[in-house]
Amino acid sequence: MSDVIHHSNIRLPEGSIGKETSTLNLGPTHPATHGVFQNILELDGERIVSAEQTVGYIHRAFEKLAERRPLYQVTPITDRLNYCSSPINNIGWHLTCEKLLGIETPKRVDYLRVIIMELARIADHLICSSIMGVDSGAFTGFLYVMQYRELIYEIYEEVCGSRLTTNIGRIGGFERNFTPVAFQKLEKFLAEYPKVLKEFEDLFTRNRIFMERCIGAGPISAERALNYGFTGPNLRAAGVDYDVRIHTPYSSYEEFDFEVPVGTTGDCYDRFLVRNAEMWQSLRIIEQAYSKVKNMSEAESQIYHADIPEYYLPKKEDVYTKMEALIWHFKIIMGEIKIPKGELYFPVEGANGELGYYLISDGGRTPYRLHFRRPSFIYYQAYEELIKDGMLADAVIVMSSLNLIAGELDA
Repeated sequence: MSDVIHHSNIRLPEGSIGKETSTLNLGPTHPATHGVFQNILELDGERIVSAEQTVGYIHRAFEKLAERRPLYQVTPITDRLNYCSSPINNIGWHLTCEKLLGIETPKRVDYLRVIIMELARIADHLICSSIMGVDSGAFTGFLYVMQYRELIYEIYEEVCGSRLTTNIGRIGGFERNFTPVAFQKLEKFLAEYPKVLKEFEDLFTRNRIFMERCIGAGPISAERALNYGFTGPNLRAAGVDYDVRIHTPYSSYEEFDFEVPVGTTGDCYDRFLVRNAEMWQSLRIIEQAYSKVKNMSEAESQIYHADIPEYYLPKKEDVYTKMEALIWHFKIIMGEIKIPKGELYFPVEGANGELGYYLISDGGRTPYRLHFRRPSFIYYQAYEELIKDGMLADAVIVMSSLNLIAGELDA
């Protein structure tokens, strides 16, 4: 018998019986990758023997760009990380700046931020969970919940004028007060989405086909997840109840009553269940925050930012009519405001894990160094381990369940 040569050019010993494996490029243009990244799979039939990930297809050097921008101009960069829940990226950056600058925000700002961040979490989770349905062959659930992602985007649009990459808020608060229409749309969402979410869960949770596709696919133990640096729903699905909102509260999260859903096996099915349970908890948090906002006095209801003229752009009508406002506007826009020296790391609970900003300031006008802790980049390191010895079809749904966002992965 002649030697058998693998695609990896490994020569088998004489007399041994071997198989030829095949190589498959899953991405970077394959629609099932849901983003621009490449996976070179070595297959024995349809079983995955090994995998190699390639990143960097949309690397945009965000961290270096930030070193040439004043703090407030970094906000649009953060939009382009996890663009399925960009308000969390925006507000996380503003909280980081506020910690460096020593700014304390009014309670109403905290509550409004919580509402927006939890809406963003729901928008992100409903995309991830419904896409898992699509990747297992069920399209109906995706179409159904997308109507309510659209309603969330309408709320964003009413608050800041943008939808996907929102650039929402400013250092110290929001650029404008919430309108009555924004609250009306919020009330509509709170009234209608619970019924829709329940029906969505009924479509999938006990669906035999969906369960067989997900249960046992891409499992990871709590120990391995921690070793990789998993956070967010992917870590909680493995049984670890770590949530930044609980362990290091920010934006007054310590005032809200909610639970942290956890799984046991860390497989695709547990990740699906955890995200669905988190949407229920987010609705619970939003209702509490909205109740606090509604019960504020008339004077408090007009507050939507901290009193920090050196970092917060004045109203345009004031710029045209008041000298002091014109001076502050000029100094902020032209980057004349120096920021204090300091070094800090600030994490928030992003929709797909701990999103952290490591900021170093040398006392200049821009960050000296800025690093984004991107949860997707960390999950992707474990992808080979999660899909090895599985089937080719599992590679797709495991990728969906991890909620890998290419914009955040590459940064």
